[in-house]
Amino acid sequence: MAHKILVVDDSPTERFFLADLLVKRGYTVITAENGDEAFAKVKAERPSLVLMDVVMPGQSGYQVTRALSRDPDTQSIPVLMCTSKGNETDRIWGLRQGARDYLVKPIRPDELLSKIAGLVAA
Repeated sequence: MAHKILVVDDSPTERFFLADLLVKRGYTVITAENGDEAFAKVKAERPSLVLMDVVMPGQSGYQVTRALSRDPDTQSIPVLMCTSKGNETDRIWGLRQGARDYLVKPIRPDELLSKIAGLVAA
């Protein structure tokens, strides 16, 4: 069974890049462009993994990750943050919100795929 990955990013370009990369590797991809849509899709679709941007209109990726990690229905779904916020304090904060890993844009496809493989296989 193909793993389903939710790509959350307010940039259409970034969503397309990530979705295209993942589909070519055999993943099923669903997308959301903001935090509210992301939360609703996680509840409805039960993805294997969420790729979460941080800076978005409405709720930030940090807020959505915290909500997902505290909800008994969704806390087992790993969140991998993919963001332009590259400071160590941003990374630590993201992990404290419940993210399992943290990548800084621009995303390197090989690194992303390796991290995803480690998270969805676990």
